[in-house]
Amino acid sequence: MTGPDLAERRLWLGPEMAGRRLDQVLADLLPEYSRSRLQQWIDDGRVRLDGATCRRRERVHGGEEVRLVPVAEPRAGCLPQAIPLDLVYEDESLLVINKPAGLVVHPAAGNPDGTLQNALLHHLPGLAGVPRAGIVHRLDKDTSGLLVVAKTLQAHAALVEQLQRRSVRREYRALVNGRVLAGGRIDAPIGRHPRERTRRAVTAGGRPAVTHYRVLERFPAHTLLAVSLETGRTHQIRVHLAHIHHPLVGDPAYGGRPRPGKGSGPRVAEAIRAFPRQALHAIALGLVHPVTGESMHWEVPMAPDLAELLALLRAEGGGHGLD
Repeated sequence: MTGPDLAERRLWLGPEMAGRRLDQVLADLLPEYSRSRLQQWIDDGRVRLDGATCRRRERVHGGEEVRLVPVAEPRAGCLPQAIPLDLVYEDESLLVINKPAGLVVHPAAGNPDGTLQNALLHHLPGLAGVPRAGIVHRLDKDTSGLLVVAKTLQAHAALVEQLQRRSVRREYRALVNGRVLAGGRIDAPIGRHPRERTRRAVTAGGRPAVTHYRVLERFPAHTLLAVSLETGRTHQIRVHLAHIHHPLVGDPAYGGRPRPGKGSGPRVAEAIRAFPRQALHAIALGLVHPVTGESMHWEVPMAPDLAELLALLRAEGGGHGLD
């Protein structure tokens, strides 16, 4: 059984999407829906490409209009669970949450429950009528920090549109291996890793991805960066920083074995080896309120585990220089 029809979505495909499969394009443009769900809607005739029915494997040319009539996801797939939430802000339209490291955002294989989505449905049962309980963007399981949730269909549509226009402002703190000499811009397309499907990589056929970074503090063998995104590709910061040979501390997927680095004292070396996650924290978030039109901004303190590691680096090696 499916839920009620939601508001029709209209999308325009850019020229950079030419040659890609329709279901892949929609999965990238509409991350709030699972790819399998989008494929089912294509099969059910709920997706029109320039007004015509289409197939999930159909190759797009760029420039087409896509119209989608989604269906509310059945609630049975994700049950409410009493999981604590660190609420930074809440009104009738929005929730802003400070997500801890270790909390998965959506149920998936290997994490069927105990997720942020389960927690949201317990906090506000009415979110069952909003796609993915109102979650419009993601943070990796082991990334901490700010994440916005839509409480209504109107807010959901408006926030997704802002994300597509790249007008949502997201800033991160990233502790990386090595001494970064200056800030910069990384413009490198990201796609699936050619051999490992769970990873991403910089690839010639990937989707455009742009990351900006600036130096906040330098240590003997590490650097604290402020990072902001123009695009929102999966694992974008992790992939891009590894691409410039400064992978995140605590990120074995993209940085290999822990590297204390030359000049690190014994306490720092041990703390770097033992740090249990990628050292990435979404510290600030800015957007336009979907109802009032007000520009809104939130900022949270550094995650406690990352703050502790930085304090140790400062005490043992000192921090130097601003970019």
